[in-house]
Amino acid sequence: MKRLEEMINKEGIVLSDQVLKVDAFLNHQVDPTLMWEIAYEFMNRFQDAGITRILTIEAGGIAPAMMTALRLGVPMVYARKTKSLTLNEGTISAEVYSFTKQQTSTITVAEKYLQQGERVLIIDDFLANGEAAFGLAKLVEQAGAEVVGIGIVIEKSFQPGREKLVQAGFRVESLARIEKLENGKATFVRSVNV
Repeated sequence: MKRLEEMINKEGIVLSDQVLKVDAFLNHQVDPTLMWEIAYEFMNRFQDAGITRILTIEAGGIAPAMMTALRLGVPMVYARKTKSLTLNEGTISAEVYSFTKQQTSTITVAEKYLQQGERVLIIDDFLANGEAAFGLAKLVEQAGAEVVGIGIVIEKSFQPGREKLVQAGFRVESLARIEKLENGKATFVRSVNV
């Protein structure tokens, strides 16, 4: 997506050769027009998958997941990273390590919001090592549902996440694929055969 790439280089801040900060339009402040365009792209890429539910993880994935759910006319649920007094029974959980936060979280979803037989599209803001996507896929598996695809807003292609997910049999669609972060800019992957 050309507009997304432009926003990354205009508004994103390269903190290191591993970390890109995009809180000006995705992770803190949200650009709703851009999210609507992102949702349109995900809808086009996955419209043949028979999606019945969208799953994401709090918090960065919520905006693009919600807009995609709206476009597809299906419910969206997000896995919580923190314990809640109201989410205390009938849950499924998985462990997820965050490279950015340098910590492991237990992600949780109420069983009633992820049902057996559903066809689930996972949406997330970033793909680096694939930990969040694998954790979400574990939740789907525990529910007896099927992951029909993984939609990623920004992929750090220099990290092994995509390769691990594809080797595990998942369909991965990323809207902006970063080849490297260097000199304050992101360089994007131009090959479509990866």
